[in-house]
Amino acid sequence: MKIAVFGNIYRPVILSHIELLFNYFKEKDVVLMFEEELYHFIKEKLNCCLENVEIIKNADFEANIALSIGGDGTFLNTAAQVGAKEIPILGINTGRLGFLADVPSENLSLALEAIMSQNYRVEDRSLLFVEASDGTQFEFPYALNEVSVLKQDSSSMISINTHLNGEAIHTYQADGLLISTPTGSTAYSMSVGGPLVVPEAQNFLLSPVASHSLNVRPLIVPDNWIIELSVKSRSHCYQVSLDGRTVILNENTKLRITKANHKIKVIKQLNHTFFDTLKSKLMWGMDKRN
Repeated sequence: MKIAVFGNIYRPVILSHIELLFNYFKEKDVVLMFEEELYHFIKEKLNCCLENVEIIKNADFEANIALSIGGDGTFLNTAAQVGAKEIPILGINTGRLGFLADVPSENLSLALEAIMSQNYRVEDRSLLFVEASDGTQFEFPYALNEVSVLKQDSSSMISINTHLNGEAIHTYQADGLLISTPTGSTAYSMSVGGPLVVPEAQNFLLSPVASHSLNVRPLIVPDNWIIELSVKSRSHCYQVSLDGRTVILNENTKLRITKANHKIKVIKQLNHTFFDTLKSKLMWGMDKRN
């Protein structure tokens, strides 16, 4: 078995988790693979010998499992590295909230035992695919959480003319517009008042950011629809962010957003559901009254 390991090197707490990985797999038929930056970080900080591991230097790698050690941001980076390889990803949470990286760090040993015994389930998560009319090439043109179309400066709102399946539905006057997957419903979209959506739902969410019109509300559409956006701005440019990877575009550049033709596979613990995560992370449905 090959396990690819990705981690947030800005959280030194991951070093104890890396040591646990080495100790756990020492006598097992498992090859650990580390992304190059993480490999050099471990070599410097742990001062250990890493001859028996492999280094991931580019996207050309294969593995049976991917481990993401960090927060949700690390998980999103791992998803970008995995791409269309369909390698299941397990998220170990060393961050704060952790919806994607939802395995508590203290449960790492239990999670590794579950992997070795194949005692887990895998969920398929939809991705957004983004194309720009001017031919701009995004480093990774997919988003697991959301595509954010936002104003580039702080002075004034932007106008986002939105078409769904060729029909003009609204021009959002706002600081921005989020196009989110069900996975992303608990991320940026939730912070602007978007609805919570179960990950298995086949929908996309359109949520305005600081809308100028109070009667404009988030909208849920089928994920097989085509979303087309054109933007007008006083600065004549705007920013588009795919899971935090940001590019500045000219306002003449239109965006076409569709469902990607591949999915990200997420490893989940048995007997643990989306609603368990809502209850533990958001205290969802909890009544604290005496």
